[in-house]
Parts: sequence; structure tokens; C-alpha cells
Amino acid sequence: MKLFTLLLAACAALAGEGRWKLQFFHDQDDSAFTLNDLKFASPKRGVACGFLTEKGRPRPTVLVTADGGETWSFVPTREVGLSLFFLNESAGWMVTPGGVWRTEEAGRGWRKLASLKGALRVYFLDERRGFAVGTSKSVWSTTDGGARWSRVEIPGEPKSDPAHTAYTWISFASPRDGIIVGASSPPRSGASRFPDWMDPQSAQRRRQWPSLNLVLETRDGGATWKASASSTFGQVSRMRFAAGRRGLALVEFHDAFEWPSEVFRIDTRTGKSDRVFRRKDRAVTDVLPLDEGPGFLASIEPAAVLRNVPIPGRLKMFESADLAAWNEMPADYRAAGRRAILASAGAGEIWVATDLGMILKLVRP
Repeated sequence: MKLFTLLLAACAALAGEGRWKLQFFHDQDDSAFTLNDLKFASPKRGVACGFLTEKGRPRPTVLVTADGGETWSFVPTREVGLSLFFLNESAGWMVTPGGVWRTEEAGRGWRKLASLKGALRVYFLDERRGFAVGTSKSVWSTTDGGARWSRVEIPGEPKSDPAHTAYTWISFASPRDGIIVGASSPPRSGASRFPDWMDPQSAQRRRQWPSLNLVLETRDGGATWKASASSTFGQVSRMRFAAGRRGLALVEFHDAFEWPSEVFRIDTRTGKSDRVFRRKDRAVTDVLPLDEGPGFLASIEPAAVLRNVPIPGRLKMFESADLAAWNEMPADYRAAGRRAILASAGAGEIWVATDLGMILKLVRP
């Protein structure tokens, strides 16, 4: 028992060590890089997708590295990447407003596979079988690597207006156990015609309304899906899993709500969950539990009272050895954004990126 206690203490100490070092920032007076997603196909090869804005004109591009983030280079693309998925260095997919693209060169070359209107994310179980989710309550499946897609019918799917309903996240805890999450948020009557930052008084008085959160679960590798729904405050935006049947779920809030976000720890064996993190001054935008043990939270320190204003805040990172007690970690003071995205290539190699195009890597002493 004493040895077990000492091991726990050692893990907690290790979780508190390390800092986030800035690896890339496109700091140019005449252009800016907007980053939408970041993935690492291996500890050496990583890809970020988004667009460069030059002279007011957006240029679709991806940012690639072949040395673990020490150096990065831009590769032009034909369409703006919204999200990425990699199985390995030779099998990667990018979702754009125009469809689904594939790379066999770790992001240095892309070919369009299919037009898939409304797609937001893809997830592949192997190089041929995968799923896509998106707007208008859309779920698709493919058995040929993404060249052809067919609509997945969901028996018992909750009724909601497709125009205001989207499935925004898909993840698998194992080859058989997967989950899709989304939400339905119809426009509110009497809502201001102006953005929050233009009408701050109305925004501060506007209360958070419940959203209809939708969940689709499979226990047979996507052959069948079971649907459920619940009307709750906030929207589930992330759900990531690690080995050992554990995971983290992120709920984000908007409008005049007391908390910007909450993080829940999930036990997929029992189906139980418990809240493990929430702070009024930290808006968590991504979660990452690792197979090797620790977990990470990426958050933004709100730069204004109104959380929906387009003003960047400072990046704030957290680490936990048990996904319950979280310690804040040092991060480069220049790192800022409106959202942050976590990426891992295993073996303790972790990166975080902000939507302003800053990429940082976790370094240990």
C-alpha cells in the first residue's frame, strides 16, 4: 500500500513538470495564418490546416513539419481545411467546405476524393472504413477510403430541425465502441441583430438557454447506432478517449453563463461521468487524455467580460495524472488565441495550437 502511494505521488510530480515552448508563429505585418486544426501522423510529421490572409484575400494552405515541429513550411491547397484525421503517415484525410481530400505524403500533396456538402469531421477505423459527420443532422459512412459515401440512417433519431442541427464530433474508444455528438440550437426570438461586441449590454443580460444535445453510440464498429438526446445548458463539443476505458468530455457555454466550460471524466465501462474541472477565468476549448497516463486541457483566459467577442486571450494549459486534479503549466507568454487545439503522436509527444497560428510543444526538463 505504501509503495502504491509513493507511485501515485511520483506520477503527480511528473505531471506538474514541463512547459509549453513556442515552435511556430507566422508573425508577419502583411499576412496572417488562421489555423483550424492540427494533427500529428507520427512524432516527426505534423500537419495544420487553415488559410493565409494576404492583402485581405484568404489563401487555402496547410502547414507541415517533418522534424517534430522544429521547422515548418506552407503548402498551398485548393480548398480551406476545416479538420484533419490521420491513421499514419501514409493515410490522412482533410475535410473542407467542398468535400473530403486525402494525402499519402503527410500533408505535402492532396487529392480530392469526394464532394460531401456539410461535412465537418471524419474518423477512419482503417484505410477503407470510415465515417463523416456534419450539418443538417448528417452522418455518412464509406468502405472504400472516402471515394464514395452513403447516408447512415439512425433509427429513433431525436426530432429536431435539420437547419439548426449538426453533428460536430466523432470518436472511437475502441474499434467497436464509438460516439458521435451534436446539438440543435434554433435561433432565439428577439435576439439582437448585432454581434455581442457591438451590443454588450444586451449580451450581458442574455441568459444561457438549454440546447438539445444529441448523442449517437455504437457497440459494433458503426454497423448500428443508438440515439439519445437531452436538453441541457451548454453543448458537448469534444469527447476524447484513451486506453483503459477512460475519457474526457468538454461542455462549452455561451451567453451570460457563470462558467465558460466544464470538463467531465468518463468511464466507458460503467457509463459514469463526474465533473473534474471548471473555472470562471478559464475557457477550455480542447481535452486530451493519453494512453500513457496523464491528461491535458487547453484553455483560453477570456480577454473580456463577454466570451463571444472576437478578442484573443492568453493560452493557459493544464495537466493531470489522474484526470481529476489539474495543475496549471507554464506556457510561452506570447501564445494567445480564441481557441486552442491539442494534438498527440504518442510516446509523450504533445503539441497545442491556437487559431492565430501559434504552435507549441510540451518539453520536459
